[in-house]
Amino acid sequence: MTKSNFSFVPSPVSFDYDAIYSAVSNASGRMQYYVLEKGNKRQRISRKSFTDVYNNSRIIAVRPIQDENGLGIVQMDVFIKH
Repeated sequence: MTKSNFSFVPSPVSFDYDAIYSAVSNASGRMQYYVLEKGNKRQRISRKSFTDVYNNSRIIAVRPIQDENGLGIVQMDVFIKH
């Protein structure tokens, strides 16, 4: 498998969102899920909560998170509007 050099290009268009849901990998490779609502601290949530939001919410934007280890683990921030 060859390694590709992809780069993230941020949107030049600003947008309003209510919460950011994150799916990230910890040091051992296990996925952890978080929500950050405007004005609140980041809270850890269950995988089910993340997938429910991902499948049923109004997604404004998705930002990929670069995998520092090069293992190809999919990590992302999902911006939603209630």
